[in-house]
Amino acid sequence: MIEFSDGMHEYVTTPVKRVLRLASRDVFYIETVNSRYRLEVRDRESALEDASSG
Repeated sequence: MIEFSDGMHEYVTTPVKRVLRLASRDVFYIETVNSRYRLEVRDRESALEDASSG
């Protein structure tokens, strides 16, 4: 599941083919069979805290 900054959610229901990361940045490209997503982590510390408390 991907949660967007506006609170909306999207479920990835197809298999993930690959995940690519831009060098030295927290920008990821997630490719599924029929979609591509760009994921940018803007505040890594906050994201890690949210993940561990959720």
